[in-house]
Parts: sequence; structure tokens; C-alpha cells
Amino acid sequence: MAKSPRMNIRSLVFAAMALGLVACGGGDHRPQQTPQVPWHSASAKLAKYVTNADGSLTRAQLETGLRLDFAKADVKKTGCLDDDETRTVNEERWAEDRSTTTPLMDFKGKGCIDYGEFAAAPRSEFDALDRDSNGILTKQELNPYAPQNKDDGSGDQDSGHHHGHHGGGDSSSSGSN
Repeated sequence: MAKSPRMNIRSLVFAAMALGLVACGGGDHRPQQTPQVPWHSASAKLAKYVTNADGSLTRAQLETGLRLDFAKADVKKTGCLDDDETRTVNEERWAEDRSTTTPLMDFKGKGCIDYGEFAAAPRSEFDALDRDSNGILTKQELNPYAPQNKDDGSGDQDSGHHHGHHGGGDSSSSGSN
């Protein structure tokens, strides 16, 4: 009984999820502790497409980067990633960051991964982070948990804001937000 390529990919996804649970200590019932190494958010995958000096990412930049990545993965230049090409991309993603890997899957059931399927997860992540829906992810939107530049005595400058508080005591502010 031959399995479809879709079943093979599903099996790969379930195996990856199971390995992730084992690697995360699925049977360990101790209270969770704060990790000692920096946490990698899912949005870190989008950061590789940032080319702006201010750390922002536009939708157009994301699409350009995704098109280049797809062209690189489409070794056979068919416009659709076959099983071997898909496996290679999924293995690279797994090696890059196991905690936030989004494997490629043939959701359309065509037997290969087209650009829309390839770009689906990063596009979805972009949309989720673009809270004001302006097509631009600011540095803050890309990494909402990064420490903000506040006057905490560390000597960091904070672009003219004093003490990191909003609405406090600056007589030059108009009061409208």
C-alpha cells in the first residue's frame, strides 16, 4: 500500500513534534524556570529579512526575501518543491531552531510545495505581528519582548524620552496620542 507524499510529510511533522516534546522534557513535572539563554521567538525567523537601518521590515521586503529563499530551495527549477527539496528545507529549518520550526506541508495536496505554501507561515507571522496593519513591522513589533530604551541608569539613550514614561511632565507635549 503506497502512502501519498502528504502522509510522509504528516509523519515527519508528528515525529518532529514528538521529538520536541521529548527534548523539552515532556515527563519532567518540575516548575518551569526562566531559560538561561536568550529565548528565540517565532518572529526571529522574520528578522533575517530586515534590511532597513532602523530594524523595520516591510511586507515587500519579506516577499522579496521569501522569493529568493524559494528560488534557492527550488533546485530543480520547477516552481514547486518536490519531496527531496521539501525534506531539505524542513531539515534546515529544524537544525536552525527546533523550538519554532514550521515545517513545509502540502496543504493543497498537489504532491509538491508551491510558493504560496512556502510563504504561508512567514506571511501569517508578519500579519500577526503587524498590529496596526500598516504593512511595516517596526523593530518593536518584531521583538515585542526586547527591553525598551528607558533611563534605567545604564546610560542608554532613549531618543528624547525622559525616564521612559509616557505623558509625564513634558510641557512641550500636545497631550494628544
